[in-house]
Amino acid sequence: MRELIRQLPGSKIREVANAGLGRSDVLAFWFGEGDDVTPGFVRDAAVASLEQGETFYSHNLGLHGLREALAGYVGALHRPLGPERIAVTSSGVNALMIAMQALVGAGDEVVAVVPVWPNLTAQPVILGAQVTRVSLRPQAGAWRLDLDELLAAVTPRTRVLLINAPNNPTGWTLSRDEQAAILAHCRRTGTWIVADEVYERLYFGGDARAGGPPAAPSFLDVAEADDRLLVAHSFSKSFLMTGWRLGWLVLPPDLLDAVGKLIEFNTSCAPVFVQRAGLAAVEGAAVTLPSLVGHLRTCRDTLLPALQALPGLEVAVPEGGMYAFFRVVGEMDSLAFAKRLVAEAGLGLAPGAAFGPEAEGWLRWCFASRDPDRLTQGVERLRQGLRL
Repeated sequence: MRELIRQLPGSKIREVANAGLGRSDVLAFWFGEGDDVTPGFVRDAAVASLEQGETFYSHNLGLHGLREALAGYVGALHRPLGPERIAVTSSGVNALMIAMQALVGAGDEVVAVVPVWPNLTAQPVILGAQVTRVSLRPQAGAWRLDLDELLAAVTPRTRVLLINAPNNPTGWTLSRDEQAAILAHCRRTGTWIVADEVYERLYFGGDARAGGPPAAPSFLDVAEADDRLLVAHSFSKSFLMTGWRLGWLVLPPDLLDAVGKLIEFNTSCAPVFVQRAGLAAVEGAAVTLPSLVGHLRTCRDTLLPALQALPGLEVAVPEGGMYAFFRVVGEMDSLAFAKRLVAEAGLGLAPGAAFGPEAEGWLRWCFASRDPDRLTQGVERLRQGLRL
């Protein structure tokens, strides 16, 4: 066993969830998924595929029909593109790992905007790279990026800049002007951008472009096809398909063949029946997504005012994503605090420390709940846990 792998930290979110194992009375908001099942027409597409005997390998890069549909979906949100820029992967995290394998080797420097889902910063470390962390900071009810600090950290030595926006866990979202400035700087330094944009449709800030479907600003809005940019997406969040493990990469056309090789060496391909389900989800997105985003907005607007009304809490208002991020004055050990809330209040939240030291003292609450009243019940349990 490589010592580096042995020393990788375990998931602190799983550690809190394990503390509630076997307890049916816990209101769980710790994982990054809602409690709605995948829509029936998506499940039906997978069943039909299996009944037709589609149990064999597909092309490494995915079914051509799915790649065409994804190209149309992404192009309608941003700039037009073709299937030669789409690679289907076995989950969003697999897309991110393949991007890192394509770009990063031992001794390379990766700059990451943090706090962030820990898998993103662990991947380059596993490959032997050095990760420089540039932290968002809470200011006036939201987490903010010091753009000058970030640009100063990205030098010609920087192989990859890793950015997740809308951000998990903070809800921070890049502006179009910030993206343009970052892209221009990375062009000068020769740095690749790996953008995790899996939450782009779960956006509460308005339309990304006039007349277009609601979506967070994307690097794809400002980049050219041959820019050093890879954008990772997932079916998990916007399509309610966390357990299906399906994602995709948008990449420069001249990387497509190499990425196909990496998919072969990692998973060979995504299962055909899962891809058929993904195709149905993309084709139905115009109907399902507005309803989902509207419901999540209701959930957000139910939870945040209730949290803000509690004394001693600092709450960040998310522009995108599906999480409320907050801290309680005087509670500095988020893991211990989260475990105590499970034990004493039956409330399951994710500790901020799971997302890096920059988020210590904070807690993440996934507000993707089929019943918003469940969020209100959770706030009452938090009140009890805080003895308010």
